Amino acid sequence: MDMLGGKWKVLILWHLGIAGMCRFGELQRKLHGVTQRTLTLQLRELEKDGLVERRVYAEVPPRTEYRQTDHAKDLTDVYMALKRWSLAHRDLLNARGTKQPIYPKRSTSSDM
Repeated sequence: MDMLGGKWKVLILWHLGIAGMCRFGELQRKLHGVTQRTLTLQLRELEKDGLVERRVYAEVPPRTEYRQTDHAKDLTDVYMALKRWSLAHRDLLNARGTKQPIYPKRSTSSDM
């Protein structure tokens, strides 16, 4: 289960599952509080584990897109169950001293 360990991996997979494909900047905007370095490392690990596909286009400026692999899609029920649990226990998770809620209230914009 190291593949899904850490604060960001499940959220990255969730956003990729919803959007189908995201560029790096899109993911960073959707993941409130993630640093560029952390997101890069988490995406590299997910790619190494076969859960995320990274596609680089030879353009100027370079464009990189991320998608879930079929293996990650098979895990959808697992991380959706984790999301449901965390929403049901938001008070417990936020009481752990996190600076920002793990699942902030949904905005009305279409970025989620």
